[in-house]
Amino acid sequence: MSSCGCGVRSACQPGSKAGMMLPLALVLLVSSIAAVAGAQAQGGSTRHEVVLITEAGFRRPAELSVAINPANPENVVVVSLAGGPPEGPGTTNFAYVSEDGGRSWTTVTQPNPDRRTQGDDAVTFDARGLAFRSYISFEGIGVDRPTTAWNGIFVSRSDDGGMSWGDPVPVVDHINTVEPFEDKPWIVTDNVEGSPHQGNVYVAWTRFDVYGSADPSDSTQILFSRSVDGGESFSVPHRISDSGGDAVDSDDTVEGAVPSVGPDGEVYVAWAGPRGIVFDRSLDGGWTFGEDRVIGPNPGGWDIPLPGMVRHNGMPVTGVDLSSGKDRGTIYVNWIDERNGDADVFVIASRDGGERWGDPVRVNDDPLEKGRAQLFTWMAVDPADGALNVVFLDRRATEENAQGVTLARSTDGGRNFRNIPIDQKPFTCPESVFYGDYLAVAAFDGRVVAAWPHCLESGELVLSAALFRF
Repeated sequence: MSSCGCGVRSACQPGSKAGMMLPLALVLLVSSIAAVAGAQAQGGSTRHEVVLITEAGFRRPAELSVAINPANPENVVVVSLAGGPPEGPGTTNFAYVSEDGGRSWTTVTQPNPDRRTQGDDAVTFDARGLAFRSYISFEGIGVDRPTTAWNGIFVSRSDDGGMSWGDPVPVVDHINTVEPFEDKPWIVTDNVEGSPHQGNVYVAWTRFDVYGSADPSDSTQILFSRSVDGGESFSVPHRISDSGGDAVDSDDTVEGAVPSVGPDGEVYVAWAGPRGIVFDRSLDGGWTFGEDRVIGPNPGGWDIPLPGMVRHNGMPVTGVDLSSGKDRGTIYVNWIDERNGDADVFVIASRDGGERWGDPVRVNDDPLEKGRAQLFTWMAVDPADGALNVVFLDRRATEENAQGVTLARSTDGGRNFRNIPIDQKPFTCPESVFYGDYLAVAAFDGRVVAAWPHCLESGELVLSAALFRF
């Protein structure tokens, strides 16, 4: 599913390692200073550290998200899908917690007594330092007349920086059915001081009438829900897309809804589908939304399989500048498309609340039309300094189907980017490995944490992070 974590397009293959807590010393630290072409255009340090978050053999983690605690920036949380052994707690979610800015990590499991498949993890912090994690949870999808079926979206909260999590709260939960199917949620909190909706929690996602159906009567829509009580409960989901897409889980399916909050509490969200990149907004704290507007084409669509990565998407990510700088309030949408003949990373900006949009800016700075792809983009806008930070897999300097990792950074409102190669050895993954659908990056006050899965030579999947201070 582009998204359903353990996927139907590519099944999860859990390993065999069990356990509720891994030691703090689960760390490999490598220091590097990256030489960057074009660094003169933007200036700033390129020094970074690369840290291994999970060891080899750790249940094939994928689909990760990262957040920095604004109340304590040394506290960083990564969440991901990972599979558990049959005799253990079942396929579950994991949190990886750092109290030293990402240099060392503790692994925390979330029990899964119902043994539902879980995935599509996302994490965010509110201004008070409470962490919120969203994910899907399902059983029976893709099975003809399953004996057990349920699916839904859940949010759990941590009041101690990710070291423990409360009971999951349903945003929506369908018992004894997988129709409709809820997929690829993303979560954000309103952290803006003075916002009339400060503290609200927002979740947006895709609903499939019937997941994977080619029947033209089956469709997808973008749905939305909010919590006004700190994640204790969520409003009844409502549709925010004016027109939908098919249910095939490909280019004409509407997906990639990542909500973001503006400086006056506005809620912005964009997604991809048959009309291109579509944008909508709410001016009343997510209670109602306006008319959809197409803000740009998406040549080649968002479903972009590539040699060596048969499952890959270029879905959009939405972010807003909440800093006190000159670009405060600017809305950014980041995605991948093939308008230049190969997969490139783009960012488009609106500086008037989404009324008008500029031309897309190509983020990766390798030569045009060279057939070298960039994959799995993700973006974070630093709420303190307004800088855009975009992470993606990068094939510009690799052989065959291998990829490295690049961080691109803009300090001028997304008008120009400099590309910083991250000290990750180029890697390939066997087709049997579920790589997931997205990477992760978070930024706060010049701290940037980028995280990604990568395969070792053994084919095992691990998670790493790059730590920057700008």
